[in-house]
Amino acid sequence: MPKLKSHSGTKDRVRISKNGKVRIAHPNMNHFLGKKRGARKRRLSGLQTRNGRIAKDVKRSLGI
Repeated sequence: MPKLKSHSGTKDRVRISKNGKVRIAHPNMNHFLGKKRGARKRRLSGLQTRNGRIAKDVKRSLGI
């Protein structure tokens, strides 16, 4: 049986840490940034760790 390809969209949006944790950017940080307060933008910057079913689905789509 051939190997499955990893999902390109997931590969661009998600990072996997060395320990296998799924790291995804916070939502609401792409546009309309002028109306959001600086504290909110700082809180939403960076990556968040996802676990549970979402992490399992992401790893499956990446072939991990």
